[in-house]
Amino acid sequence: MTNVPSPPWRKQRRQIKPQLSQELIVETGLRIVDEEGIDALSMRRIAQELDTGPASLYAHVSNKEELIELIYDLAVGEIRLPETVGSWQEVLRAFATESHRVLTAHADLAKAALANIPTGPNALRIGEAVFGLLIGAGLPPRDAALALDRISLYISSDAYEESLHYARMRTSGIDDPVEYITGFIGQINAYYKSLPPDEFPNTTKYADVLTSDDGVTRFMYGLDLIIAGLEARMP
Repeated sequence: MTNVPSPPWRKQRRQIKPQLSQELIVETGLRIVDEEGIDALSMRRIAQELDTGPASLYAHVSNKEELIELIYDLAVGEIRLPETVGSWQEVLRAFATESHRVLTAHADLAKAALANIPTGPNALRIGEAVFGLLIGAGLPPRDAALALDRISLYISSDAYEESLHYARMRTSGIDDPVEYITGFIGQINAYYKSLPPDEFPNTTKYADVLTSDDGVTRFMYGLDLIIAGLEARMP
């Protein structure tokens, strides 16, 4: 019955647009970032998506910079903080891998964290939890503060690098990430092996080692190095 048209003499109802709000603007912005990347984001583009004028958006968001901060904090809200069971090393490792998973799921949004200090409610909640974890483990507050900053930067930069590879993959016309990475690493490997051995003895000899591990292994290796460094600074 839902497909039966209304009689022509009845007044046709216009489709009511959703009421404009900061929440709607931010959710629309995150969708654009997910589909096309952060460089495609603009107030005009969001206005087009919402069928309104750019000027109407400024009643809810002051500028593009604030919009990006709000979009970033919305995405960060998806991070599930691990339960505080087990060692602090295990909890920190679980937090880092979960944060990396969320950031890589949103195109190149990690770029927004590289030159900013996130101050949104979700980012503050996560920062408080990790900062408290490190202090509770016995790390002096100054070391805990510096560690929080370095860990956040490590996660964001690694996630952003991964997004760059996905962007290159899309422009290359290859749809399979495994196929793209295999071809990309294969080219690097062949190039290393073609270098003059007398000038680059280690690079040519260990070309297979230099190009063998995948992104997950490299991320976890770096994370383990950070955790080992924090362990060494514990009283």
